[in-house]
Amino acid sequence: MTMSAASDASPQPRLLKRTISYNCKDLVRQHLVHVENRLFEMFGDKDKNTINISKFLMGLTATGMRHTDPRLKEMRENLKKFQQRIAESDLQALNVSYDTFMSIISDNLEVVVKALSSSFVIPDFRGFCHHIEDIYATCLANTNGTVAQYIPQLVRSNPNHWAVSICTVDGQRYSTGDTNVPFTLQSCSKPLTYALASTMYGTEHMHTFIGMEPSGRYFNELCLDYNNKPHNPMINAGAIMTAALLKPDLSAADRFDYVFNMYKRLAGDEYLGFNNAVFLSEKECADRNFALAYFMRENKCFPEGTRLHETLDFYFQLCSLEITAESGAVMAATLANGGINPLTGDPVLTVDAVRNTLTLMHSCGMYNYSGQFAFKVGLPSKSGVSGCVLLVVPNTMGICLWSPPLDTNGNSCRAVQFCMELVSRFNFHNFDNLRGHFTSKCDPRMAKAESKAQILFDLLFSAAAGDLSALRRHSLSGTDMQTKDYDGRTALHVATSEGHLEIVKYLLHNCQVYPLPKDRWGRTPLDDASSFGHPDCGDMITESCRKRGVEIPPLLTDKEFNAD
Repeated sequence: MTMSAASDASPQPRLLKRTISYNCKDLVRQHLVHVENRLFEMFGDKDKNTINISKFLMGLTATGMRHTDPRLKEMRENLKKFQQRIAESDLQALNVSYDTFMSIISDNLEVVVKALSSSFVIPDFRGFCHHIEDIYATCLANTNGTVAQYIPQLVRSNPNHWAVSICTVDGQRYSTGDTNVPFTLQSCSKPLTYALASTMYGTEHMHTFIGMEPSGRYFNELCLDYNNKPHNPMINAGAIMTAALLKPDLSAADRFDYVFNMYKRLAGDEYLGFNNAVFLSEKECADRNFALAYFMRENKCFPEGTRLHETLDFYFQLCSLEITAESGAVMAATLANGGINPLTGDPVLTVDAVRNTLTLMHSCGMYNYSGQFAFKVGLPSKSGVSGCVLLVVPNTMGICLWSPPLDTNGNSCRAVQFCMELVSRFNFHNFDNLRGHFTSKCDPRMAKAESKAQILFDLLFSAAAGDLSALRRHSLSGTDMQTKDYDGRTALHVATSEGHLEIVKYLLHNCQVYPLPKDRWGRTPLDDASSFGHPDCGDMITESCRKRGVEIPPLLTDKEFNAD
């Protein structure tokens, strides 16, 4: 356990350093021993004491990781250098010693450990993908709907295209169908642009000009709410207003460059393009959008100084940005991961901006079908007339669906069916986890058979590593967040010892754990906060005790601890 400078100035008892074992380094070391054993079981030759690189890479793929994952960049480079050094191009024949293997993966050890110890959000990813393949095939037979008719370029879309791409918050990937065929975002750009603007200017500023209620009207209807604002950012009027609010002081070229680069970050540098033909086609057929803009200007909705025609061009450009289902899934996963890109670790959006964006997607994202979709599917989503649907399972995954034929509401027929099938098999609906609600649906976030010891180990490891997403998963799956190891140490002890204030806050406020559990030495998390120099954690625990009426005992002295 790393000590602060203040702690070094007044040394702690050696017994304390020796016996409080569940710190980050010890847990990682235990994880490595576990992974080492699994490596040899799965990929190794025990007689020769070697590991086959090809089998190892196949094992990583089975967890949902791709060899091209940015988090494995150093491993790929190390492997390439090793191959060049020994003049071996055939990975199938490449058997290396354990020490050599560790030198190849050492730079990316953390993510490899997480993958091979089944710590990703979907432990049985292969089994999950089999379900997705079944749903994909079922929806492929759906030939209902017609492609969008009011934009000439979209009329030419191939109605047979059908793509599903998934990216989890741990970067597990699965794609099937026409996932590398580019298509324009259209209205799926609306939540992304709103999230970017909210990150930059804050929610209060955005909703000075835009409402947050479902309109109950068609997406491009000429109307405002009772405050003389566009109803919400997910309809055309609100999206035009969002475009007006985003970087209004920049030139038209610089505004486009800014948003393009931000979208690229959302997609983790995966495919993002611009379809000029669709842009020109949209602009040519934009009478209703021009009418909306002039109607809003007549009602003094825009900020002072808004350049109307430039704003409309900017809005059409946003709709004409091109993605693939692959890059769209990463964008959706960034929303599912609270604004942090799961592949690059880039904090593109603030948590508040994402929360508000997902709320609006949940209530307003599927045109006039939004209410029924929220009722039946219960997940934030946004559709576009290109046939795209971005679906978000918060804290779990983002899904991009694409099939051009649309229903009468303007939503992709196959995509809507896919969403229905998905929540009929998995308890992804926002309210499937209500206490007392029993369902035959399965939860792919739960391992098939996890021992109590493994659950406890993962819980304490997550607290020590500051992995809030993993703690949330434990809480949602019903893990006792106050469970103790053989030394009586809890997740709150571990998080406090490591100084993870966000984890301490989550355990106290969200999980309502008891603030002063005692380990076998009689130490509470408050003692750990004092011993290891984390006063902010101590203050939070003290405040929690005060609110709950828990009496705070005197802190243990070094002498008392040694005596114990």
